[in-house]
Amino acid sequence: MLAHAAGADETLSLILLFAGVWVAWVGWSRLRGTGFAWMPRRGGWALIAVAVALAVAATTVPRAVLGPGQTPVTSTGPRPSSTATLAFIAPQDGFVASGDELTVRLDIAGAAITSVTSTTVTPDTGHVHLSLDGALVSMTGGALQVVDLRRVVSGPHTLTATFVAADHLPFDPPVTAEVTFEKASS
Repeated sequence: MLAHAAGADETLSLILLFAGVWVAWVGWSRLRGTGFAWMPRRGGWALIAVAVALAVAATTVPRAVLGPGQTPVTSTGPRPSSTATLAFIAPQDGFVASGDELTVRLDIAGAAITSVTSTTVTPDTGHVHLSLDGALVSMTGGALQVVDLRRVVSGPHTLTATFVAADHLPFDPPVTAEVTFEKASS
């Protein structure tokens, strides 16, 4: 829910999270005796409990409750198809990466890339999820990305780019591109 912190859902989650941090600070200050002396000590403990509840609510309350009039988007409903096509410009299949970084350049046609998360899904707007050997390494709002290879072992690897809708869920059929490369030994 807090992936991009750009849509209404994320804004409300962030407000709850920051309110929890502020309430925790007030409660902790009272318990340490560094402020809010007018408050009873048990009030400090109560504020810590409220802070925990706010933090949990920020990450678990369904979007339908947080965003009035919004319906949560789930992967169980029908997904739209996209007008996009996606391809790797770099690296190309068989590329040998010798450094600690891999520059990835994508070509996307038939759609616009956005960094904004939204429950409004259109077939021509989304962003790119980049995975290395099946593990998500980036959610980007652009066609250029630098992947950190410092913790990647030497040998062959698969890089997958998936153009997903603004709600982070894939289109049907998925819009993907894949390339294999090798990381040289250091």
